[in-house]
Amino acid sequence: MNQQVVHPMVKLQRQVRSLVDSKMIKPTDSIWKIALLYGDDWAYWKSELLEFEFSMQDPVSDLLAVESWEEDS
Repeated sequence: MNQQVVHPMVKLQRQVRSLVDSKMIKPTDSIWKIALLYGDDWAYWKSELLEFEFSMQDPVSDLLAVESWEEDS
C-alpha cells in the first residue's frame, strides 16, 4: 500500500478555501487576515508562507492558486 503524505501547506490551503467558501474571508483579502483566525498557530503558518515567498499583503487568491507545494531540495 502506497500512501502519500499531504504537505502541510495543502492542509492550510484547504482550510483557507473553506473560509473563502463560507464567506469568512474574501479571495481579495490579504493573507494577514488569516492570522486573526489561527491565533497561536499563526507563527508556524506565517513562517511556512514566508518560506514559499508569500508576503502578508498578498491576496488570499494567490495562496489558493498554488497547484503544487513541492519544496526545492
